[in-house]
Amino acid sequence: MPKKMGLGRGLDALLPEIEEQDASIREISVTEIDRNPQQPRRTFDEEALKSLSDSIKQSGVLTPLLVVQDGRRYRLVAGERRLRASLMAGLQTVPCVVRDFTRQQEMEAALVENLQREDLNPIEEAQGIRALMEQCGYTQEQAAERLGKSRPAVANSLRLLSLEDEITDAVRTGALSAGHARVLAGIRDKEERKALFRKALNEHLSVRQLEMLAADLAAGVKFAPSKKKAPKALSLELKDMQERLRSVIGVKNVTIQGGEKRGKVVLNYRSAEELELIYAALETLERK
Repeated sequence: MPKKMGLGRGLDALLPEIEEQDASIREISVTEIDRNPQQPRRTFDEEALKSLSDSIKQSGVLTPLLVVQDGRRYRLVAGERRLRASLMAGLQTVPCVVRDFTRQQEMEAALVENLQREDLNPIEEAQGIRALMEQCGYTQEQAAERLGKSRPAVANSLRLLSLEDEITDAVRTGALSAGHARVLAGIRDKEERKALFRKALNEHLSVRQLEMLAADLAAGVKFAPSKKKAPKALSLELKDMQERLRSVIGVKNVTIQGGEKRGKVVLNYRSAEELELIYAALETLERK
């Protein structure tokens, strides 16, 4: 049977390929699936769900949901966004992979699925890793093994949670990268860390430049605090445009830099689903 298309040339290679004749995948009625009461993710962006729903109407559910059988019904383990979007799209059945999990395995699978598939920024990822360790009783080594990461990568991610709120907020919004944040996490003095953070933000320092300044601090060399003013706030019109782009496309990380006469619009995607939403928006524009 030919493979279902709808992601564009080359894009579907980024997603796990599902063989339609795979016997482990079942079409299950949406009315027979109960949501997971221990779902780690509590908030779901309605506009993003609407965009995903529109994409599902065009291309179907590309990645099966993960469920466990509970008597005559099924309990959702992973795929909450896909289930909600499928209901919005009016689907009667959805493709599911049925597994025999213990309660702890369900919890672990739900957490891991959020970490690997959802739209997570580096801070949310770190919080997810910490939740996986706390709820499943894992060490850093065990969490790293479950996530297919190295132990140093997990340790570096968790270090981000020790940073001040203004720094973690900058990472959440994309104003600062996780690489920058990891360098700042290595600076022990709180005031020096905050001063270097502001310098990195105001002067748009690269991670390498920030590392050099951090090394100077460790060697006792002081740096000149940044005198550059913070970037000018967006006008109300541009703020409105930014929010409308996020709403229409369904991608949260949309930034506008500059003013009315000159600037740039940046779209960042953090999951295959978000990449699919951008492609669907492009197709809609091309049809007009």
